[in-house]
Amino acid sequence: MFRRLSRQVGLILSVVLIAVPGLAMALPSQAPRPPVPGRIVAIGDLHGDCSAWRDIARAAHLIDAKNHWIGGNAVLVQNGDITDRGPDSLKIIRDLQRLQREAPRAGGRVVVLVGNHEAMNVTGDLRYVDPGEYAAFADRDSASRRTTVYEANRAALEAAARAKNPAISKEAVRDAWLKETPLGMIEHRIAWGPTGELGRWATGNPAVAMLGGTLFVHGGISSGYTRLSIDEINRRVAAALASGDTSETSIINDPMGPLWYRGLIARDKGDEGGPRPTLLAGQPPPRPSIDVEIAQVLGTFGAKRIVVGHTPILSGITVTHDGKLVRIDTGISQYYGGKPSYLEIVGDQIVPHPVARTRARCAK
Repeated sequence: MFRRLSRQVGLILSVVLIAVPGLAMALPSQAPRPPVPGRIVAIGDLHGDCSAWRDIARAAHLIDAKNHWIGGNAVLVQNGDITDRGPDSLKIIRDLQRLQREAPRAGGRVVVLVGNHEAMNVTGDLRYVDPGEYAAFADRDSASRRTTVYEANRAALEAAARAKNPAISKEAVRDAWLKETPLGMIEHRIAWGPTGELGRWATGNPAVAMLGGTLFVHGGISSGYTRLSIDEINRRVAAALASGDTSETSIINDPMGPLWYRGLIARDKGDEGGPRPTLLAGQPPPRPSIDVEIAQVLGTFGAKRIVVGHTPILSGITVTHDGKLVRIDTGISQYYGGKPSYLEIVGDQIVPHPVARTRARCAK
């Protein structure tokens, strides 16, 4: 009943409380540089499963027992969707942020792509946030901070509730809001808001990356988006995140856009070859077949192959279309129960690696 209003209040608080000490911390942005990778390790959607992430990173010889970089001059690509569905995405993010700083000292690099779930967190779409995600942000001041926030917004909350139920009591309004606002949620919203620490970190990460002839993107690239350069796609995604754009016409919400597109994998019945509206300006061309679209995307960007996540395939990493399409979302998170895995690319060698799941708890 109060979820939409509490979500709006949370977004307002992202502005009001951003100056609270300890809740926002600037991170240096990683300047882009042309990569010449000798070894690329790509990891798909993690969805809050820190244990699986560390199992994979250790199996790929990227981190040591203390979670520090040992990958030398390798390039790690995390293909987006670190967040939601599981409780420990903050621990994964802290690992990746540290590795983004450590890897360049050894000649390596860590590229973290923006997935649709990172964009959802930035824009306040919390449908898939695990309760553990909020708890990870709670501190000793969370209870008093939540009370302060409620009192500051009490009149608006009561008015909204009484517009639906004139007989509702003040106590019932407060109890409902507290239920919808668990400890840590306010801090989570501040951190993930467009001006918050994690919101700014996500904004500084690319949506599309080209490394050694391989194109990496979370969802996919539709034919309409081949009109844009990689730099322009990334610029538009960053601008949409920075402004917290929730409009349907935004690149971060477009079902044909790089964060959401599934059309390189499958099509709805009757969709093959037919016209399809796109949220890019202009009249959309007829939609090509999957084979033609993949060839068009690769040809436009001068790539040998495209690596995507977003659409789970629990049987493991698959390489299809004569090696031109690689799917690496193998349902790594325990939420899906798929197979932990990583993709290794060395030159023209593409090797999928399954990884044993230890279920070892990430203490910190």
